[in-house]
Amino acid sequence: MSSTLSVFLKPLTEDLAVSRGLFSLLRSGEILIGAAMAPLVGPLVDRYGGRWLMAGGAMVAGVGFLLMSQVGAFWQFLLLRWIFVTVGGVFMCHMVVSVTVSRWFVRQRGRAIAMASLGQGLSKVFIPVVTATLFVWVGWRWVWSIFGVVTLILIVIPALIFMRRSPEEMGLKPDGVDEPGEAAGSAVGINAAMSRKQIAADEVIWTWREVIRTDTFWIICFIYGMANVGIAGLNLHVFAYVTDIGFSTLVAATVLSIIASTQLGSTLVWGFVSERMVIRRSSMLMFLIQSAGLGTAIASYEVVPVYVGFFLYGIGLGGGWVLQELIWATYFGRVSLGMVRGLGILVTHAFGAAGAPFFGFLHDLTGSYQSSFIAFVVALFLSALLSLVVRPPRKNTVAH
Repeated sequence: MSSTLSVFLKPLTEDLAVSRGLFSLLRSGEILIGAAMAPLVGPLVDRYGGRWLMAGGAMVAGVGFLLMSQVGAFWQFLLLRWIFVTVGGVFMCHMVVSVTVSRWFVRQRGRAIAMASLGQGLSKVFIPVVTATLFVWVGWRWVWSIFGVVTLILIVIPALIFMRRSPEEMGLKPDGVDEPGEAAGSAVGINAAMSRKQIAADEVIWTWREVIRTDTFWIICFIYGMANVGIAGLNLHVFAYVTDIGFSTLVAATVLSIIASTQLGSTLVWGFVSERMVIRRSSMLMFLIQSAGLGTAIASYEVVPVYVGFFLYGIGLGGGWVLQELIWATYFGRVSLGMVRGLGILVTHAFGAAGAPFFGFLHDLTGSYQSSFIAFVVALFLSALLSLVVRPPRKNTVAH
């Protein structure tokens, strides 16, 4: 999705005669469409599971990629990307996966979400380099066609065979245990050593009206919403940024792979950290590492600080994969998680929609990405401080 689009930013804007700022609206539209659909898709995941949602979404997205290879104007590319790829992506991507995994695990939820993120991490490591290589060999049109075929093959059949809504659907319990007490007694760490009261809270059913009345919901949305503004902008523009400051396309592709590699390599670590550290503190640590890394990367135009900075940024980004999913499940439980995540995505993606055009139009105005990158560093630091404010939500049926 976004990482691949970053590689295509320059050739597509040149071939389709569109500015970077206007092209950035493509990502904003994708984010807003995903945000609008999330509250509708979330309850479907709660009720029916992800099997048919993922298979159907992959079919739609795959067809969209194939059609995108035939466009002759930017408006055609825009509509196909929004109508097919974006809509299909909402049904087949991370919300459906993370909600399903969170339903299957309680005390080992952190490591389970981390393991489930490895596929996305591997793709982010290799896809930028593969995409750049394919682009040189066959051009951007054939690359989209190849991605369409790969999407259909890798997702439709496996989703139909392996996806199940919950362990209870198969006569099992979360974490493979028979009694809640066993989960509480055998786990290690602060988050994992859950008491009976905490496990009971994990089974509480929430309504959307109850969720939006809690301070917890809005604080989490604000924290990750601010971060999403920068992440969306950086994902699309980092390749162009690195080439703009004087490095080759190979170095730029390598930066994308460094971010993805460290994000991937740190994911499991963050999964275990999340089971041994209060979620508020692990979130703060994650944002501080991200801000320090990005600050280092933009403070110098030398290759070593750029690599080191984005290396640290990727480590923090790896925590975002795990902790953003875990914080919702930790505070709102697993039964209504699809609905809660849908509402959360609606708000956080509304923030994130501003990211790509903010970076793009500010570049068009100033001729540089420096101001937008500095603003992102500040936003990450503020998110770190606000992470300590989050507390479990209150509901009459749960004792606190």
